[in-house]
Formats: sequence, structure tokens, C-alpha cells
Amino acid sequence: MKYLPTIGIECHVQLCTKTKLFSEVDNDARGKEPNSCVSPVCYALPGMLPRLNGEAIKYAILAGRAMNCKINATSRFDRKHYFYPDSPKGFQITQFYEPIIGEGYVELPSGVKIRIEHAHLEGDAGKLTHFDTYSLVDFNRVDTPLIEIVSMPDIHSAKDAHDYCKELWRLMCFAGVTYGDLYNGNMRFDVNISLAPEGSKVLGTRAEVKNLNSFRSVERAVEYEIKRQSKLLDKGEKVVQETRGWSDASGETTGQRSKEEAKDYRYMPEPDLPPINLSTEFIEAESAKLPLMPADYRKKFDKTIAGDILEVLLDYPSLMNKLNEINEKYVKNLSNLFASVLLAEEKSAEYLNDLPSATDLNELAEMNEKKELSSTATKEVFLRLFDPQMKGRGAKNIAKELGLIQENDLGALEKIVDAVLAKPETAKAQADFKAGQEKVLGFLVGQVMKESHGKANPSSVQDILRKKLT
Repeated sequence: MKYLPTIGIECHVQLCTKTKLFSEVDNDARGKEPNSCVSPVCYALPGMLPRLNGEAIKYAILAGRAMNCKINATSRFDRKHYFYPDSPKGFQITQFYEPIIGEGYVELPSGVKIRIEHAHLEGDAGKLTHFDTYSLVDFNRVDTPLIEIVSMPDIHSAKDAHDYCKELWRLMCFAGVTYGDLYNGNMRFDVNISLAPEGSKVLGTRAEVKNLNSFRSVERAVEYEIKRQSKLLDKGEKVVQETRGWSDASGETTGQRSKEEAKDYRYMPEPDLPPINLSTEFIEAESAKLPLMPADYRKKFDKTIAGDILEVLLDYPSLMNKLNEINEKYVKNLSNLFASVLLAEEKSAEYLNDLPSATDLNELAEMNEKKELSSTATKEVFLRLFDPQMKGRGAKNIAKELGLIQENDLGALEKIVDAVLAKPETAKAQADFKAGQEKVLGFLVGQVMKESHGKANPSSVQDILRKKLT
């Protein structure tokens, strides 16, 4: 029997505010000692009251606008009660009844639209690390501001699940609301998968795969669940509603705990935080700060940058922002350098933090267009623009220092060609070319390049050789 998969995804996005959601303590715990970025509020010590971080509200508005979502003028926080060792309060401060971000949609590169049901603000829990006979808890992550984005069940393939998560990650990174570091859990995905016979109006029983932190893991987990659930249904067995874990190593999901239809979290309004009331003017002012999004760049560079290269570059907001600064006629040339040269470098991640100026890049592209630099020399100068010792010298000055500027003076080139043709060792090649052997032209060009110490423009040399040998 054929089955239609139905997939809904919940995504937790850590916001990159300087301080936490409910206290004035460092929010960036990357590389920090466990339990070093904490406050009495994080530990939930008696008498400690939460204080709302206003920047998190602004980031939530940007995130919502990036997903084409409605921003609710009134929202409020609730208490979600549950006990877990990494949650010292015994409850989570979240938004259940009135979230700040309403319905919207994310459009995939393929044109498929995935509806967003809502997204809400909440404080994150801590992190448990399990060993054979004990567990250790790190509270650094407690009260890190999160937005939890809940999609509608509009996804029906592993590929669309992958593409949705990736596009969501791009949107959040371009909006500047998260560091987007998947390795450190800045974005995590919970994926709900169910199968039903094709044509059925009733959805099947879902299984939830928790805490996936890569797009490939999302795709593989969905593929595995589709196969696993299909086999069960083919045998007439039932799919159990449960939470499952994913192993990248084994490529399998495993049952962790059964999941009831609804848990008794005893939601109640958070008594220590007043409702959030936003004016239309404030929402509009913050929304206006949203920079260009991936869809904007796709539209802008549709006819300039090859689609496959553009999709690679869209993983790097800093590169797209830089391309937006440079002269439009050089975009294609420089986008190829970014994709094929810069991103191939071992230090590419380091280089992305300090890109050359638009002036230097324009100058480099202009030199290449004027054939003052060969393609090889262009790549060399391009990489030297990232060298701290060459910083600020300009592409032309660097090219001169390295002796890479090509000779384009036709008169000077003709003299060099005449000198090469006068050499006895090129006589046979000249005769062969005149006899119709095209390939020997490469040998003669090479001799001229050697004579000019690599500075001659090969294209111009070839033209001169053809005229003189025809």
C-alpha cells in the first residue's frame, strides 16, 4: 500500500541577545565553563523575580517578519509546570495562550509554502550530560531566550523537511536574531512524522523525533521513520505515539518514552511578568529594520548568479551582504570567486568575519575584466586581500607588488612575439601551424609567456600569433 507522509516541525531558535531573557547575565556561553553564565534568577533562588529583556521582544518581531508572520500587539507569558533536573524552577516561563508571533509562512527555494501556525518566546532549560552511573547539569543555558516556531503539517517528504529547516535557519541568520551555530544547539528541530494511506482524510499516528541539530539529520530521520512506519502498517501493526531519539551513527531512531495526547502542564498566567503591549508604531519601526532576506537576493540576482552558486552563497549572509554592496556588473565574477576560491580555503570561516571592502573587490574585478590580470592571478590577488599584512593596500597595489599585472600593450606584445618567432627552436612549430596543426599554437603562446616572464596577455598573444602566421 502507498502511504502519504505528513510532517510537522517545531524549531527552537536561541536568540543572540547580550543577556538572558529574564536576568542581566551573559547569554553567550559558547566555550565558557559550565555554570559560569548564571544568576540567582537562573538558579530560581527564593525571592528572585524575572525581568524581561526588551531586546528579545525586538528580535522576536524581526524573526516573525522574516517568516511573513503577523506580530501580535498583545502577548503574555505563562508557566508550564514540569519537573526535570535541568529546570531548577520546576516550571518553564513560556507563551502558551497568547504568543507574540502569529500565523505566517516560509517559502522554500522550490516555491513550496510551509505555513507557520505561531511562534512563541520562552526561556530555555539547562543541559544534562549523562555518564554511566551519574549525570551532570550545566545551567548556562537556563533562560537563554528562545523562540519556538511551530509549523503546520504541510510537509510531505524528507527533502522538503530538509529544505524547510535549512530555509528557516537562513531566515533567522539573515534577520540577525541568532548565531545560527547548529553544533552548539542555537537551533534544534523536533520532527513529527505520521503516515496515512494515500487519499485518506485522517492523519496517521505520529512519532516525534527530538533534538535534531542538522538538516541532513532531519532528512535521514524522516526517511527512516517513513520506512519504519510503512513496514509496521504493511504488517497490520499500529504505530505507537511516542518520542524517539535519533542516532547519526546507526542511522536509526529508537523509542525513548511514550507520548500521551496531552500532558497536564497546568498552564497558568505568569504572575511575575505583566502582559506585553506593543504599539502599531513600535511594531512597524522594528519591522523596518529587517534586512534583505534570501528570497530578496534570489529575485535580485536571478539573472546574474547561477542558481546552484547562489544557493551555496545563501548559506553565508556576510557574503550576500557584500555582493549587495559591490558594482552590479562585477557580481557574477566575484560570486564565482566567493564560491570556488574563498569557501575552498581552510580559513574560510575566519575570512568571512573580515571581508575585503567593496572598493577593493570592485577594483579586482575591473582589473580582471580589462585583462590586466589572468584568471590565476585574479585568484591570487583575491586571496591576498584577506591577508592581514596586505589589508588596505588595494587590489592594484597588491598585483603590482606581486608582479602579476599582464602586458596589454599590443606594440610591446608584438615585439615579444617577433622575438620568439625569430628563434630557431620555434621554426618547426610555425611550419606545423601553417600546415593546419592548431595544437602547436599553445606551444608558441607558452614561449611568448616565458619570454614575457608570465606578464603577457595570453588572449592577445594568440591573436597576434594568428595574424603573423596566417
